[in-house]
Amino acid sequence: MADEVKLLDFWPSMFGIRVRIALAEKGVRIEYMEQDLRNKSPLLLQMNPVHKKIPVLVHNGRPICESSIIVQYIDEVWKDKAPLLPSDPYQRAQARFWVDFIDKKLYDAGRKVWTGKGEEVEAGKELIGVLKQLEEVLGEKGFFGGERLGFVDIALIGFHSWFYTYEAFGKLSIEAECPKIMGWAKRCLEKESVSKSLPDSKKVYDFAVQMKKALGLE
Repeated sequence: MADEVKLLDFWPSMFGIRVRIALAEKGVRIEYMEQDLRNKSPLLLQMNPVHKKIPVLVHNGRPICESSIIVQYIDEVWKDKAPLLPSDPYQRAQARFWVDFIDKKLYDAGRKVWTGKGEEVEAGKELIGVLKQLEEVLGEKGFFGGERLGFVDIALIGFHSWFYTYEAFGKLSIEAECPKIMGWAKRCLEKESVSKSLPDSKKVYDFAVQMKKALGLE
């Protein structure tokens, strides 16, 4: 019997994007189920009753929540193709550390940039600081995991679709400030699993503008 795999997601979510990329890397066929986060579906509330958030992977009727956990689950279940986490326990722990760093530091800094009222430029400086730390981790490697796309790359590249939004609101240039990150992003985008999973940056910006108005943050 074939696996039944559904993904409850929302198109601009950098957390959903990483799950989409991981599934594409593994060649897993899914039923994609777009969610309206302002009017949450009974299925989303049933599958993630604790946080009521996307993404949720539903594998043969069983839900897995939280994007970094989902990516690790995907790597463990479909382990015969495109390993995402290192086999060495220490390297695996390091990858998990930097994904946690991205989820906390980069997400928070980015959100402050586009939702801020007057603090956008200051938040932009914080964002650049976080990206510069990640540049140090990347070093001269092609990808964070070495020579191939891995866990940290998949966790970070979802934010690329938001870079234009951060630049517009924060009045900054990630290309000028963090050239290594932009070079790394271009290498990631050469992979079809990445390029086909990332939404258009201008579309994400339009979404952020609308959200800022809806939240009364203008």
